[in-house]
Amino acid sequence: MMECKVDAHLSWRLPLPLPRIPAMSALQFRTPVPADAERCYAIEIGAYEGDEAATLEKIRTRITQYPQGFLVLESDGEIVGFINSGCAHEVVMSDEAFKELVGHDPAAANVVIMSVVVDPAHQGKGYAKVLMNEFIGRMHAAGKQTIHLMCKEQHVALYQKLGYRYVKPSPSDHGGMAWHEMVMDL
Repeated sequence: MMECKVDAHLSWRLPLPLPRIPAMSALQFRTPVPADAERCYAIEIGAYEGDEAATLEKIRTRITQYPQGFLVLESDGEIVGFINSGCAHEVVMSDEAFKELVGHDPAAANVVIMSVVVDPAHQGKGYAKVLMNEFIGRMHAAGKQTIHLMCKEQHVALYQKLGYRYVKPSPSDHGGMAWHEMVMDL
């Protein structure tokens, strides 16, 4: 098992411990195809508040321009959650244009997560942790150096348990909400 140091007080191992998932559920990870955009959008608008959700067009752009940074989780053949991202040489979390992949470079070492979302009907089953564990492993295998994300205050502790380090309150007011910047060194 490979151990990676995040900072002097925290380390994580690949893979992270997985939560118990009901045995009846057949989970599968995959890269999305363009036809998945509508289902991903339905999950996004069902799980996020107000203007926080990405538009259908942004989701389509993320699938077509950087499919290797878009991870779908299926349960029994149905998409139940996903993570999508882009890569940048210099990370500015408050850059709204980046959400449309303006400035994205797939060769860049820094990953910027834009959505971590699970269908509300499937929340509470540990799927977000399973998704993040797989995503971290894939980004590590791809040679990425850091993973950045923004989250609401109530999710800071969750991401810290997954190995992220708190950076600062974000100047972003995306969706009219307060955000906090987190980072993981791979």
